[in-house]
Amino acid sequence: MTAQLQDVSSGLDARELRNTFGNFATGVTVVTYEHEGQVLGATVNSFTSVSMEPALVLVSLMRSSKAGQLLDGRPFAINILNDAQHATALQFAGKPQDGHAIEWNLDGEAPRLADSLAWFTCRPWRQYDGGDHVLVVGEVAGFGHRPDAEPLVFYRGGWRAVS
Repeated sequence: MTAQLQDVSSGLDARELRNTFGNFATGVTVVTYEHEGQVLGATVNSFTSVSMEPALVLVSLMRSSKAGQLLDGRPFAINILNDAQHATALQFAGKPQDGHAIEWNLDGEAPRLADSLAWFTCRPWRQYDGGDHVLVVGEVAGFGHRPDAEPLVFYRGGWRAVS
């Protein structure tokens, strides 16, 4: 099958655009934070490092999501999931997993998942308009990783493990 150029001058095919975006394999993260005494989170695959000095990271959240509405001005953690955390990814993507227990680590700026591949705790830095998304930049306050695990990956609409 040959690739075809999509001309957006006559209208955008949102499904084809999403399919094309899906060709970029991404890691899977859960952004976690506290709101009114409750620990909350959202599965996010739009995450990137921004700067080393100061240490900044960015996540992109749907404006209509709970996290997109509540994260402004709050400390948060970005938890990079390992290949054994598929159920956790689903749990925080709004698909509750019966009997799946989440273990928390509450020792930093923000609550974080106890068994992540890697993590960053962040202080709020800036938020930017990203159309139907909010671009949230955080200043890294703490970080860590596990060298004994492999990442969970999202590619073409499915969960993958690095082989």
